[in-house]
Amino acid sequence: MKRCPGRFKLPARRRILPEGAANVSKRRDLLIVIADGEHARFVRPAADNALHADRGFDSLSAHKRSAELGSDHPGASFHSDSSAHHAITPRHDLHALEKEKFAHLIGASLNAAAGAGQFSELVLVAPPHVLAAMRATLDTTTGAMVVGTLGKDLIKVPDHELQPHLAEWVHPVHRPHR
Repeated sequence: MKRCPGRFKLPARRRILPEGAANVSKRRDLLIVIADGEHARFVRPAADNALHADRGFDSLSAHKRSAELGSDHPGASFHSDSSAHHAITPRHDLHALEKEKFAHLIGASLNAAAGAGQFSELVLVAPPHVLAAMRATLDTTTGAMVVGTLGKDLIKVPDHELQPHLAEWVHPVHRPHR
């Protein structure tokens, strides 16, 4: 309500929308990242809220054997007073390290995309350990754009079946009647 000087209040002007326009909301610049330790898919809602993959990428070492990633057998040591050799257990699982590196790569890619203004809201969907690695890589600007996270592995779920999992952030598909 506006106030007129000294007398009474005037009702605020309301914009009259055409029929059916009330259901159409302002389009959000939302990016949904669906990832696991080996694959990532960037999904965006269309004007009718249908989800479509924008782009995706895979880890270069996703399908490599442990032997191809590095030494798959532990080193050995022996005591100087004995001829017995003892295996030294490896300190890290090479596949786990590669998955963490891939999650950091996704985070760096999101930082670059946020800096270029490619999205204003971000939802991260990944298994909890990958989600934590991605979040740790995000800078403060990109981290502020995160509107939600989901600790699930949905990488193999097709785009058209994602909406029930993402209902908190994406409304159901709305197609106008013709």
